[in-house]
This record gives sequence, structure tokens and C-alpha cells, in this order.
Amino acid sequence: MAVVANRRSVMTLYSDPQSAYSHRVRMVLAEKNITVEIMDVDPADVSEDVLDLNPYGSLPTLVDRDLVLYDSSIIMQYLDERFPHPPLLPVDPVSRARSRQLMYRVERDWYLIAGRIRAQADKAANEARKQLAESLGAAAPVFGAKPFFMCEEFTLVDCCIVPLLWRLPLLGVELPPQAKAVSDYADRMFERESFRASLTELEREMRG
Repeated sequence: MAVVANRRSVMTLYSDPQSAYSHRVRMVLAEKNITVEIMDVDPADVSEDVLDLNPYGSLPTLVDRDLVLYDSSIIMQYLDERFPHPPLLPVDPVSRARSRQLMYRVERDWYLIAGRIRAQADKAANEARKQLAESLGAAAPVFGAKPFFMCEEFTLVDCCIVPLLWRLPLLGVELPPQAKAVSDYADRMFERESFRASLTELEREMRG
């Protein structure tokens, strides 16, 4: 595995061009303007290169010389430490831990529901759509309290949330009127240059 990785002088990201998990890593790369070779991979037909590097064959997979990482949260945090400017996590340990806890909650509270929408039959999927819309609506005051999610600066937490919000129409999720702060937040984030740069062609097509 190390031999394969060592052949690469440029950082490489094996990315699913439709997955929110790969998208959030691409957001970090774009935000920090990191030089990287992005290899689009079909998750239904993972290449031998990925399987040689990653025992799970999962995406995204990041190769940085002899280092191979294959969990999106770990990749994001590694990139933030490897390329510290601009910082996407707070400096002090307490605030960093709170941000990591928020990332965990976003994944547990919203990404898991989104996964159920895609995986389940009509009735269960519709129930999951309703659950996700209500959960985001309940969080509207938090989205509206600060320019970014619970922070004055753009962070890794935003990188986790924004790809999911981009996919709401694809998931068939319509935000309720009381979630206007969520929609306003999404519109601001979608206009960021780094977000636009992070989109694949398939992701652009998700919103026409």
C-alpha cells in the first residue's frame, strides 16, 4: 500500500462526484486552495487503486504521500491541521471539541435521516423527509443567530452542513416556512466562491 502511495507527489482525493461525504472534503480543499488531484470514482465500480489503498473501498479516500485516510471527518480535520490557513477549527481545545461534537451531531441527526430517505421505500422515505424537514426547522434559530453555524467564522461544521442542504431538493425535502433562517444561511453559503469551486458537474445538475 505504501509503495502505491509513495509514487504520488501530489495529494490525491478519490471522490464520489455525487456524495455529500466527498463533497464536504472538496469544500475544505477549495476553502484552503489546496493543490490536489481529484479522481472521480463510481461507488458501484470502485477501482483497483482505491481497493489497494483502502480496505473498505469507501469514498472519499485521500492519499498524501505515504498517508492514506478514508473517513471524511478524519480527512477534513487532517487537512485543517496540515494546511492551517485559513483555520477551519477554533484554536482553543474547548471550542475545538465543541466543533467536533457539532460535526458528530450533524452526521447523527441529519445525515442518517438523509440516508434513510435514499434507502427506504415510499412510506418510510416520506416519514424520513418529514423528520429531516422538521429537525432543520427546529434548528432555524441556531442558523439565524450568527453568520455561520454557531460561529462568527466559516468552519468545518459549515463544510458538513452545506453539502446536505444543497441536496434537499434531490432528497425531496421542502423546508417549512419557519425554517427561513436555514434557507437564508444556505443561500449565503451557496454563493461562497469555495463552495462553487467544490461542485462537480453532477452536483451542479442537482439544482438545474
